[in-house]
Amino acid sequence: MATKPVPPRPVPRLYLATPDVDDPSPSMASLPGLLAGADVAAVLLRLKPTDQRTMISRVKALAPAIQNSGAALLLDGQVLDGQFELVARAGADGAHLTGIAAMEEALPSLKPDRIVGVGGLTTRHDSMAAGELGADYVLFGEPDAGKQRPSVEAIAERLQWWAELFEPPCVGFAASREEAYEFAAAGADFVLVGDFIWNDRRGAAAALMEVEQTIRQAHAAMAGKAKAEQG
Repeated sequence: MATKPVPPRPVPRLYLATPDVDDPSPSMASLPGLLAGADVAAVLLRLKPTDQRTMISRVKALAPAIQNSGAALLLDGQVLDGQFELVARAGADGAHLTGIAAMEEALPSLKPDRIVGVGGLTTRHDSMAAGELGADYVLFGEPDAGKQRPSVEAIAERLQWWAELFEPPCVGFAASREEAYEFAAAGADFVLVGDFIWNDRRGAAAALMEVEQTIRQAHAAMAGKAKAEQG
């Protein structure tokens, strides 16, 4: 009996993290063009801590620039300080949370209508627990509170493990274009990019387009390898 071929994995998509936003005006001006030039599935909006009313007004100011491009708008759960009802009040599509405890606290406010993504998953057990609780994606590789993160090899290994065994999408946190290649090749469904995009001296648009091309190259290389192994 012939072995059924494994369907090809789709090309990983970009997940763009903003810098910490205080005044939303510059982002309102730059985001539409930036998102039009690359296949960005979601934007993680990082806000500088402030009062609830100001936070909501900043999200509402930026939401059209993000959502009209077809990208989902997620809020960084750490700045919400437990006020997860702000996600819906501000018109965001969901929240990115750090750790199982934060996820459990946020679920009643966010599910079933909003996206719940989870990072800060240091062990395989935590990752599986997040999946069982209903995470819409799991993130691997982001820096911890002390700015430390696993090696690129360890992150890629965790992404490959997850992609082979579990249904919810996995996201690789890439701190460079080279890491984006490695994580796309490892099986990430999404690649989260942030600071290195905004800090690129050529401008964020050029950097984002380049990293998207890099991800496509990694996907094509892995697809070719998989086809050769099957055939």
